[in-house]
Amino acid sequence: MADLQSTNSDYNRLGAEELVGLFLQKHRKACITCSFQAEGMVVLDFARKIEPDIPVLFLETGYHFPETYAYRDRMAAEWRLNLVNLVADSSVAEQEAAHRKLYQTAPDRCCHLRKVEPLLRGLHPYDTWFTGLRREQSPTRANLAAVEQHALPGGKTITKVSPLAFWSWKQVWNYLGERQIPVLPLYELGYSSIGCQPCTGLPLDPGDARSGRWAGRKLECGIHTFGQSK
Repeated sequence: MADLQSTNSDYNRLGAEELVGLFLQKHRKACITCSFQAEGMVVLDFARKIEPDIPVLFLETGYHFPETYAYRDRMAAEWRLNLVNLVADSSVAEQEAAHRKLYQTAPDRCCHLRKVEPLLRGLHPYDTWFTGLRREQSPTRANLAAVEQHALPGGKTITKVSPLAFWSWKQVWNYLGERQIPVLPLYELGYSSIGCQPCTGLPLDPGDARSGRWAGRKLECGIHTFGQSK
């Protein structure tokens, strides 16, 4: 592809679904990371129209809400997804036996072991990585580009595509409603950003969707902040 700096303005002119189509048509080694939150379901719906068998990478930390597991399994069955569960080197029981509850004492380390490391391994076979990130989600994502380059361990570079970068929360929900896509039931309880159960609460700030994550101690787990190069 041409130099990313010079072409990002062109990508930004495309509609979200057009951007997914562009990369799927030109780059076959593609995957999507999906935690089965609302945004991920929109991007997944875009992708499955073109590539029904696209690998759907789910970070199986062992700490998700029961509702998340049930919804994941339901949608994987209904949409016949090519679901790939990425797991850590150690089980939850093994990690807690060695380090107790890291999510309480060292949440960054817990995220690294159970999310970042499995993701980095899982991304290696692919050249294109779709996400459901949006600028509006968090101050840490305010400058998100629709297309970015990320360096993986070992030197490989992967193209990260966030087609909803400029979408609003309302646009996400309008699309899901129009397509009659069911959503994770936890939204009905007031959750606005949903990850591992021990580290997810109701939003502390109604204007900040991710303010309920990690009790407000941090905003990112690390899977979207490693090795970015512009």
